[in-house]
Amino acid sequence: MKAIVQERFGPPDVLRMAEVERPEAGHGQVVVRVRAAAVNPYDWHMLRGDPYVARLMGGVGLRRPKSRVAGIDAAGEVVAVGAGAGGPRVGDEVLGFCPGAFAEYACTTAGLLVPKPAGLTFEEAAAVPMAAVTALRGLRTVGGLTAGQRVLVNGAGGGIGTFAVQIAVASGAEVTGVCGTGNVELVRSLGAAHVVDYTREDFTGRGERYDVILDNVGGRPLRHLRRALTPAGTLVANGGGSPGHVLGVLGSLLRVVAADPFVRQRLRPLLPSVPDGPVHQELLDVTALVEAGRLTPVVDRTYPLADTAAGVRHVEQGHARGKTVITVA
Repeated sequence: MKAIVQERFGPPDVLRMAEVERPEAGHGQVVVRVRAAAVNPYDWHMLRGDPYVARLMGGVGLRRPKSRVAGIDAAGEVVAVGAGAGGPRVGDEVLGFCPGAFAEYACTTAGLLVPKPAGLTFEEAAAVPMAAVTALRGLRTVGGLTAGQRVLVNGAGGGIGTFAVQIAVASGAEVTGVCGTGNVELVRSLGAAHVVDYTREDFTGRGERYDVILDNVGGRPLRHLRRALTPAGTLVANGGGSPGHVLGVLGSLLRVVAADPFVRQRLRPLLPSVPDGPVHQELLDVTALVEAGRLTPVVDRTYPLADTAAGVRHVEQGHARGKTVITVA
């Protein structure tokens, strides 16, 4: 099969298309014919082995990538089901977490897949897993969001942000979205009651207070973010960062953790929604919102599989509108 591979850490230019062996379904595993795969900031972090401390932690690889084929979000059709997998059947259209998604076929465990909502294209479905689950987890699980609260989403025009605005609205919150000029109308169309253009106004200096802030950007000092919270509000810190740092986003998240015991407000880090225990139910929760018409993926750009490096580069630059998706013909 054709796949996008990397032999070493580096910028998107190290990615290349190659013929590799098609995966087979082992016990509890499912092989998916990939129709589309989304690009996440997670992917360029894995591509670069960045931040460097992540290499020492073992999940990325030390001197070379642990996973030769990149990508994790996918949508497609089940073509093989291993013994003990249960659930998915050959021919089912699915979406979920598929390590090695930048390829014609990917192998994953059955619990990381859910049925694709019939109303979504494969490109829209591929946009869902990591971004929507991260938004859901950040607002409900980490942020403790309840109906009637005032919520601010910083980075509301990005992949996670566009899902977060809609999830917060569906939860009965009054939502303020912060984004650039070009995304103001988009964020308003997603249901935000208020939209702040960060190029014209600093949301931390407006005098407004929020019960929950989901910060997807990471560019504001912690003391500034705290002054935009209510006295008992919750800050959910979800990254930011750029390539080439020793600690990168982990450094900012550690500062949040270190400050939390000394303040009344709740300061919580949000780690990427890589596959773990609750992810199957979270995928079911977000697809239920899709099927109810409360959640719609926003696809910014699509690239063919051969141009995956260009798609990753676009996301790495930090100004993607909604999600960037790789189509696999």
